[in-house]
Amino acid sequence: MKRNHSSNHQNPKRKWLIPTISIFIFSMTLFLILSITHTKPSSPSSSSSIINELNLNLDEMGLQNLPKFAYFLTGTKGDVSRVKRVLQSVYHPRNYYLVHLDLEASDDERLELAKYVKSESIVREFRNVMVVGKADLVTYKGPTMIACTLHGVALLLKKVQDWDWFINLSASDYPLMTQDDLLHIFSFIPRDLNFIEHTSNIGWKEYQRAKPIIIDPGLYHSKKSGVYWAKEKRSVPSSFKLFTGSAWVVLTKPFLEFCVWGWDNLPRTLLMYYTNFLSSPEGYFHTVICNQKDYQNTTINHDLHYIRWDNPPKQHPLFLNLEHFNDMVQSGAPFARKFTQDDPVLDKIDKQLLRRSAGRFTPGGWCAGNHILGNDPCSVHRNPNVVKPTLSSKRLEKLMVKLLDSENFRSKQCK
Repeated sequence: MKRNHSSNHQNPKRKWLIPTISIFIFSMTLFLILSITHTKPSSPSSSSSIINELNLNLDEMGLQNLPKFAYFLTGTKGDVSRVKRVLQSVYHPRNYYLVHLDLEASDDERLELAKYVKSESIVREFRNVMVVGKADLVTYKGPTMIACTLHGVALLLKKVQDWDWFINLSASDYPLMTQDDLLHIFSFIPRDLNFIEHTSNIGWKEYQRAKPIIIDPGLYHSKKSGVYWAKEKRSVPSSFKLFTGSAWVVLTKPFLEFCVWGWDNLPRTLLMYYTNFLSSPEGYFHTVICNQKDYQNTTINHDLHYIRWDNPPKQHPLFLNLEHFNDMVQSGAPFARKFTQDDPVLDKIDKQLLRRSAGRFTPGGWCAGNHILGNDPCSVHRNPNVVKPTLSSKRLEKLMVKLLDSENFRSKQCK
């Protein structure tokens, strides 16, 4: 699947190159997904027509335009250096980045971050990084968490138009591959697929999340405090089905437009319901998407993160370190969490997976310089539409093939 992309020039001879076996399998899977995402599952009698569709020119799929990602990077007090490092690690001129330090961070920290963004010449040229000046108060486990995310989505929808997927990362997250790898593989992915880990089997969360009623003081106070618990309980909803899952998502622009603009009343109804729900980011998008017929068949049940849990799982995942490096790499996931600040494993990821030097952006096909005498290869740039995927893209390709397998894909949608 490895090739250089360029939206400005395509060699016509490439159309007749024999694709590798992995491209063949991957492309056939995507064609199948395209056919079943918008139609009912095929009957055995229609299998021959599907096969005929799969025999279309596979290489033409690889000629579709590269996608664009809209990142929402968040942090709190003391996270300036961590957020900067995450931004440097996931930066690419094609993408957009909105950075938010919550109200607990000082104005000086926000100013420091804004000055850093302004100091980077490549960012000034492409004008694709924004720092939220009027910060939101975010209460741990409260609905102000999902309110902050929706605020970020709304700002991205207002400020920039030409993006395909929204990705939320915190200061505790880190990429496991370059943006060239991600852009390359996602150029083969149908643009209507939403990556969101979810289940309707809420288990213990029914009694500890759904039935309790909480109040988030962050909705009406300017100082951060914990949530309050009401004495009363409430029943599980009957007009919609609850879903829960990971708070870390890769969601399409059309779905998020539906959530923010809400031409159907479902997003508003659920937002009001989740106002009194503990840890609403682990349920809001999941419940909206699985209760709306236009989007419930677009879900991929994965958050594209490597996360390590205790056995049995506790409330928080384990902090990742050098011991977990090989498992992280082999997972094929493009992101991982949680990391402590400046853990040595981050340096190993930078060196072996991102080829990134400290304080610099992750290099890619857009970087025209070299490493000679310690020079920054991205100090000189070329067409950002040219990408050079690394071996990590093959691991992500393997994960995608698994997720999009015909037996695996449909059976895990909104169940």
